Amino acid sequence: MGKDSSDMMGSLFGDALAATPAAVRVVPVLVPLPVPVAYSYAVPDGMHVEPGSVVQVPVGPRQVIGVVWDGENDERLDPKKLRPITLTFDCPPLSKDMRDFVDWVSAYTLSPPGLVARMAIRAPAALDPEPMVEGLRYLGGEPDRLTPARTRVLDLAREQDVPWTRSGLAHAAGVSLSVIDGLIKQGMFDTIFLAPPPVVAPPEPDYIAPRIEGPQKEAAQEIVASIREGGFAASLIDGVTGSGKTEVYFEAIAETLRRGKQVMILLPEIALTPAFLERFEQRFGAKPAEWHSDLSPRMREKVWRGVVTGEVRVVAGARSALFLPFEELGLIIVDEEHDPAYKQEERVFYNARDMAVVRARIGNFPVVLVSATPSVESQVNGLSGRYNLVQLPTRFGDAALPDLHLIDMRRHPPERGGFLSPLLVRAMKRTLEKKEQSLLFLNRRGYAPLTLCRVCGHRFQCPQCSSWLVEHRFRSQIQCHQCGYSERTPEACPECGTLDHLVACGPGVERIAEEVEKHFPDARTIVMSSDILGGVKRMRLELEAIAKGDVDIVIGTQLVAKGHNFPLMTLVGIVDADLGLANGDPRAAERTFQLLSQVTGRAGRTGLKSHGLIQTFQPMHPVMQAIVSGDSTAFYEREISEREKALLPPFGRLASLIVSADTRVDAETHARGLRAAAPQVSGISVLGPAEAPIALVRGRYRFRLLVHGRRNSDMQAFLKTMIGQGPKVRGTVQIQLDIDPQSFL
Repeated sequence: MGKDSSDMMGSLFGDALAATPAAVRVVPVLVPLPVPVAYSYAVPDGMHVEPGSVVQVPVGPRQVIGVVWDGENDERLDPKKLRPITLTFDCPPLSKDMRDFVDWVSAYTLSPPGLVARMAIRAPAALDPEPMVEGLRYLGGEPDRLTPARTRVLDLAREQDVPWTRSGLAHAAGVSLSVIDGLIKQGMFDTIFLAPPPVVAPPEPDYIAPRIEGPQKEAAQEIVASIREGGFAASLIDGVTGSGKTEVYFEAIAETLRRGKQVMILLPEIALTPAFLERFEQRFGAKPAEWHSDLSPRMREKVWRGVVTGEVRVVAGARSALFLPFEELGLIIVDEEHDPAYKQEERVFYNARDMAVVRARIGNFPVVLVSATPSVESQVNGLSGRYNLVQLPTRFGDAALPDLHLIDMRRHPPERGGFLSPLLVRAMKRTLEKKEQSLLFLNRRGYAPLTLCRVCGHRFQCPQCSSWLVEHRFRSQIQCHQCGYSERTPEACPECGTLDHLVACGPGVERIAEEVEKHFPDARTIVMSSDILGGVKRMRLELEAIAKGDVDIVIGTQLVAKGHNFPLMTLVGIVDADLGLANGDPRAAERTFQLLSQVTGRAGRTGLKSHGLIQTFQPMHPVMQAIVSGDSTAFYEREISEREKALLPPFGRLASLIVSADTRVDAETHARGLRAAAPQVSGISVLGPAEAPIALVRGRYRFRLLVHGRRNSDMQAFLKTMIGQGPKVRGTVQIQLDIDPQSFL
């Protein structure tokens, strides 16, 4: 074949190739909807996407944000019929570790993967880079008229030859914006564009030398050594209140920062712990970025972007921070690891403490759990060697733990109509005389948990829930703590119409405050409760006032047990220590021990001699004896033994199913159908269905099934089969599935 023929054939072949349409690329995209699999989308020509890319895709008539996922597409789909990806966002893709973590959480909790991924992505404003900020650069020269205000601006600009923002320069010079505008018109400044300011300044690991000694120094060296070894390691710091646990894990943070890695610190109530942020700033020269629901949407967007780009090096946040897509995460700290606030009980049910360990294992880096009263699960892991157990049995600086005493309320009852024993009242009086602070703890919000009529016995109950309406006298309301329903406190009984015969039964913190006012009318008293008006900002101000000594007596719920440091607090009184024991929760004893230990630990943290008085009708209960003796080892040994005998976590597994519907019949029928569909598997049993302890919530009737299995049971496979073979969900029926439940209501 000649050259001309060869060229002709090449030309024809090339034309044929050009006429053949390029193959359509198809990728799976996880959308933030309760669907079991990723959807398939076509990638438009010229668009680059990879696993982890954050994209916008059409779902029905609307556009949603999704993530390009791993895995294969359904080969039966015709690529030409698939809808294309609309656009890609200019942000780093979610890492393989993060995608694996989302898949793991989805599989473990039996939650749709899209709902789990939803927690890792933000609104479009966070996905696109922040716009440049308009700034000013001093050019030199003199204006035609020099005023004192203009002189201050120009002197400042000459002294500090740096770019300024218009408002920043005006504020620094103490002038109005019009002065700056006048100088710009005179040609003194040129407009430039600056990079947006960082969310927080980068922390410096060696900003100050650590203030640790003795046992704290040894503990820090042990934790730091595990970080230097590299790879996954789980450590549990078990230290009494005030033992310097925070300073110990600060050294782990410093070592991680030196290695160029990011750090996540989980705290149960980050919004209410300004003291922690200040301590962090004192140690590292800058505050960590915060992450919690009380941040403004704009700030959450900035923090998210800073985390994914690596600009933000340390985040201190609530449980949802666990799903921030860090660029190079190297350490997770879980402070107060025992706290129930780490359990999320809506949409995706998960325990952030446990998922933090999983995320560290997937990412192959260390995780440190911290508590003065570790959960039984963590204690077992520490004692068995699964976790590296680091113990701090003494307070920092040899400060003494408070002297704890039980007040037997059968022998030392309060005055008629009151709730404080004379022994506790006398101790509060002595504390006031020494100009020190007292804390009264009662884990019950409002004024009284129940209001009834003396004449006909009518009890005020929520119209939507099977729970009593709690009186809140400060707000003149009675309110349901399940659904939020509230109404004005009535003057007459709605049943019999009798006036002035409504009586409050039992105490809440507001009622205790009323009693304290009668005993100590001149004392500066404050009530700390999550439903006090003013929100987080007011609570932070009140906590600062307590720390400064501007308050004499604090009356609070469990908010006051969250790791706060009150230097002048020398007396803690537990008003009703038996409250947490009065339910069927298998963790009731553990929770009571933890809460009372944490509350009494607020006293004497700076070395002042301190006391804790615990009012109880059960002084011989093992929990009360363990707290007052300080023998936590004996308590944990007993609790672990009881759990092991009953095959309860961590020696067994639990899963909860709540079936709810608009009618009691529908809920019960569906629950019984699920029970009948449960497979016969050795080592797994189903208890129920039974009406839930709170049988009606927000107008929906609730029935409960509890699945109990051995530790090595495949609980997820069992539940999938049970639900799959059970009756189809119809009408208003809903199933709420909770693996490793913490609540039994």
